[in-house]
Amino acid sequence: MSAPDFVAPLAARDDAPAFDEPWQAQLLGLAYALTQAGVFTPAAWSDTFGAELRAAAARGATDNQSTYYEAALAALEHLTAGRVSDAELGTRVAAWRRAYQSTPHGQPVTLDAVNGDPETSP
Repeated sequence: MSAPDFVAPLAARDDAPAFDEPWQAQLLGLAYALTQAGVFTPAAWSDTFGAELRAAAARGATDNQSTYYEAALAALEHLTAGRVSDAELGTRVAAWRRAYQSTPHGQPVTLDAVNGDPETSP
């Protein structure tokens, strides 16, 4: 089964992994899902991501995969800033922290680990 067209530029070459870390794939997947959900437009993503890459270059950052994903993360943070209150963000961070602390090593971390309720402690 071949990858969808929008993934082709990210395809691995010479059996090398397409991503250095799982969070890199998750970051791009999240950005794509948020554009599909209408949280921001693909053009806004492209413009913001490009601005972050240019800012990294202006700071003298090395042009490598690490810089690319750091810029992508900064763009996503910029585009989602202010969409939730500080209190809601704190609640979600605490829920995820409880979830990863209560998830056995090697298992996927989900909010189900704390019964999906951010107010529930494991």
